[in-house]
Amino acid sequence: MPEFRQNMATKEWVILAPERGKRPHEFAGALPRREPPPAHRKDCPFCTGNEHLTTDPTLVSPPTGAWKVRVVPNKFAALRPDLDISRKQVGAFLSAEGFGIAEVVIEHPRHDLTMALMTPDEVADILRAYRRRQTEISKNSKINLVTIFRNHGPRAGTSLEHPHSQIIATPIVPPHVRYPMEQAMLYYDNYGRCVYCDMFAEEIRQKERVILETDNFLAFCPYAARSPFECRIYPKKHLPSLITTDDKQIRELGGVLQDVLARIHFGLNDPDYNYIIRSAAVGDEDTRHQHWYIVIVPKISIPAGFEIGSGIYINTVSPEDSASFLRDVKIP
Repeated sequence: MPEFRQNMATKEWVILAPERGKRPHEFAGALPRREPPPAHRKDCPFCTGNEHLTTDPTLVSPPTGAWKVRVVPNKFAALRPDLDISRKQVGAFLSAEGFGIAEVVIEHPRHDLTMALMTPDEVADILRAYRRRQTEISKNSKINLVTIFRNHGPRAGTSLEHPHSQIIATPIVPPHVRYPMEQAMLYYDNYGRCVYCDMFAEEIRQKERVILETDNFLAFCPYAARSPFECRIYPKKHLPSLITTDDKQIRELGGVLQDVLARIHFGLNDPDYNYIIRSAAVGDEDTRHQHWYIVIVPKISIPAGFEIGSGIYINTVSPEDSASFLRDVKIP
């Protein structure tokens, strides 16, 4: 029987219609198998030995010796850091120059190692690079939002196969991001609590959708998941921003993120996916109503006309079944 479910934090509705879709175990066989890439490519600008093909790095970790993670300005960025942020009227319309900061996080020297196949420590190195760059970029008075994301595979929007993620910082906090922030503020005003803390506490209480839990993090398929196998990772301590996450938590998160991505990789035959780190806007890093988290969205389904027109997504695999499937994946 189809069912409407509401996202507790954003108030968005989804439709669960599992009778319209495949069983979870059927997805792996339905997805095309990805050919494994080589460990090194002579023509890849992100491989070791080709560092001269990128712009000068903004971060190299470690700073001396063989690098593990490099962060470089995006040579083909949609935004530029040398422009103005002033809004201007164009008749009745509003515009501004395309100011922004865009960087590429080269996650590993090897061309063939995606996060799912790295060690937890290697993933933690990437997370530390994210935190350092977000901290530094946030000092720019023109920046109001730092978005960190990863596109894995062509259907997710990537054009280079070498493992990398991106950081884009903008002077604008768009409505798509601002609206959940406002809902979280209203919830705090009404109840005096963080809606995200309450949401994952309820996920822990119900247990049905939990993938794994550690001392400081919870990974689960959310109650109102918009698509099959959507996963979220939350810090269990109230932390508004990735910036406020300490080294011990980063190390632990490296293991959690690697574990979840490995379950997706081996359980679903290495599907394309996006992940996004949702973090407080610049200046809101100590608020009581914001809570940072990671959302992982495997590209299993494509939004169609109803989803685009209504904003109500149809999910053909229940989050309970998705979580159960991912919990049972055997990681080599």
